[in-house]
Amino acid sequence: MKLCRYGKPGYEKPGMIDGEGKLRDLSKIVDNIGPNELSPRGLKMLARLKPDTLPLVNGNPRFGVPYVGIGKFVAIGLNYSDHAKEAGLPLPAEPIVFMKATTCISGPSDDVVQPKNSTKLDWEIELGVVIGTTARYVDEGSALSHVAGYCIVNDVSERSFQMATSQWDKGKGFDTAGPIGPWLVTADEIADPQRLDMKLEVNGRVMQSGNTRTMVFNVAKIVSHVSQYMTLLPGDIIATGTPPGVGLGIKPNPVFLKAGDVMTLTIEGLGQQRQKVVSYSA
Repeated sequence: MKLCRYGKPGYEKPGMIDGEGKLRDLSKIVDNIGPNELSPRGLKMLARLKPDTLPLVNGNPRFGVPYVGIGKFVAIGLNYSDHAKEAGLPLPAEPIVFMKATTCISGPSDDVVQPKNSTKLDWEIELGVVIGTTARYVDEGSALSHVAGYCIVNDVSERSFQMATSQWDKGKGFDTAGPIGPWLVTADEIADPQRLDMKLEVNGRVMQSGNTRTMVFNVAKIVSHVSQYMTLLPGDIIATGTPPGVGLGIKPNPVFLKAGDVMTLTIEGLGQQRQKVVSYSA
């Protein structure tokens, strides 16, 4: 299933994408898409529905974040071997884990607002992993059974902020630095999360092109590792790292985003994001 939320910010309705890519209204079935709906019981109930019996949504409404109830926004750094190579850094011995503020979360087509005093705004396409059942001290073999589904994440980064100290929060957690969506695709539709093509374009030019098979630590390893010291709850999301081609890695002269630039992100089977960069205004 492809689950989503659509409508004006703060007034989104739950929806489902049918087999023809059309948006269907779920608001007569559930009040929202959240941790209860993403639980095994909730997903089983939704899977019984026949999408073509649901009301068709006309027009092209805005897609919001595909579900509510994100308690933790966990992210993994340097998790693609080819990205580590472009950064000139050794492969990490264990996953590099950091957090993005939940206040940075935005819809997949909402503007990215360049923060005040920003000089090095950068892009990062990532596979998002959404937790469906509580994961605490899970082993790698059972880790994927705790995953409800997958979505696209843009780990927007301000590199001058990020590199100012040893902690990355400032450069990763500013408002609009975490677009998620357009859909959450349930795990049963993704046969292998380690074989997904990824692409990010800026103003129509391909900047990132990769595949999740080059992850240093795969999805199962990441979920298991994080669960050893941080209980993952239904609705928590993990951004699993980015392939090569970030602006900071362009040699000899890095390239960064400016107002008016448009980012387009695509992951195989997970749809497409599109964001415009705008300047901050009080």
